[in-house]
Amino acid sequence: MTKKQAQEETVEKIEDEQVESAKEETPEDDLQTQLEVAQQSAKDNWDKVLRAQAEMENLKRRNAKDLENAHKFALDGFVKALLEVKDSLTMGIKTAQDDNASVESITEGLEMTDKVFISTMEKFGVELLDPAGETFNPEFHEAVTMIPMPDKESNSVLEVVQHGFTLNGRLVRPAMVVVVQ
Repeated sequence: MTKKQAQEETVEKIEDEQVESAKEETPEDDLQTQLEVAQQSAKDNWDKVLRAQAEMENLKRRNAKDLENAHKFALDGFVKALLEVKDSLTMGIKTAQDDNASVESITEGLEMTDKVFISTMEKFGVELLDPAGETFNPEFHEAVTMIPMPDKESNSVLEVVQHGFTLNGRLVRPAMVVVVQ
């Protein structure tokens, strides 16, 4: 490289540096740009917060409506199952009103309706308490009377006056019983 070429190259470098330094932003321009970026970021974040709040309100409304419907229609399946029992009772009444109805046929119909009713209740966690012959349990039985019977075991249930019921293991109604003294 010749001396002239070296000088031209040096001049070009200096010119390029001057152009580059002229292109560089001044500190005030840089701060302005940073401020604009920060303001845009704050605006974007505010929009996100508003959207999140709106989504939470919508979610609360949906959950409240779902809960309301759950309460309103919770017994839907239970009611449909009980309709079978109602139908059985209606058929029993028709049979009892027939001129050819016998006490035996009416009794048989009532027993079948009772079985349908008990099985329907069991489907939904309701269990019959029939403590005949068991030891008296004050948590599940209510003694109506006590009868002294030397040939029977003391504190045992002699007779069930009214059956009791539990719902998923929790007592709904105690069985009313006659207990041996």
